[in-house]
Amino acid sequence: MEYDDTLQISTPEGVELSLLLAGVGSRFASALIDFAIQVLLVTAVSLFAAVVGATFGDGLGTAVIALASFGVFVGYDVFFEVLQQGRTPGKRLNGLRVVREDGGPIRFVASVIRNVMRVVDFLPAGYLVGIVSVIATDRNQRIGDLLAGTIVVRERVATLDSARPEATALKPPQLASTLDLGGVSAEDVLAVRRFLDRRAQIPAASRAQIAETLATRLLGKVPGVPEGTTAEEFLHAVAARGASPAE
Repeated sequence: MEYDDTLQISTPEGVELSLLLAGVGSRFASALIDFAIQVLLVTAVSLFAAVVGATFGDGLGTAVIALASFGVFVGYDVFFEVLQQGRTPGKRLNGLRVVREDGGPIRFVASVIRNVMRVVDFLPAGYLVGIVSVIATDRNQRIGDLLAGTIVVRERVATLDSARPEATALKPPQLASTLDLGGVSAEDVLAVRRFLDRRAQIPAASRAQIAETLATRLLGKVPGVPEGTTAEEFLHAVAARGASPAE
């Protein structure tokens, strides 16, 4: 059960970013993979707790299991979403990512909110509330997403698609020296530089799409771009040769 819903976001570079929203099917498949991993982790902790209980008493063993279970079923998602750019192992396998509603990377507090609220999304059983919420909302959000201001998107791998006769392994500075940038305006260069300056803070899927959009916009103004040049290599070359309005 999938949807081809998209969310349009305007970036500071003046690019209309189109995010492909994840549907119920891919999200559920990702959740199953993550749940299986979590069960394995809790099982391993339970074996350790059994040893602790046998040594120090059943009360301590039970406490270890309770704390570990809570930590795994809440902390697992928070850990991966914050430190792995919104991707748990299940989401990574299915090409999904959690991001903020503005397309930016998810932060710790937002991740905690969306994952604690799984308790509500799971009601009355089998994530029924969460599934209904995803289907009913414009941005395919479960209750946790609505409260945290997050969305789940499907990643796209973007490359510069240009029908050029020759391959290239040139680095951006070398590539820049071979390009005719006479048709590129100072405003174009400024947009490229803004993107390059902030690309480290942009999720990989959005970063690739913005780079592809900017590169495609400029390709018609720059003849002779060799085949095999990636979008970001091309943009680096444009930034290396171009002049901004301030210059």
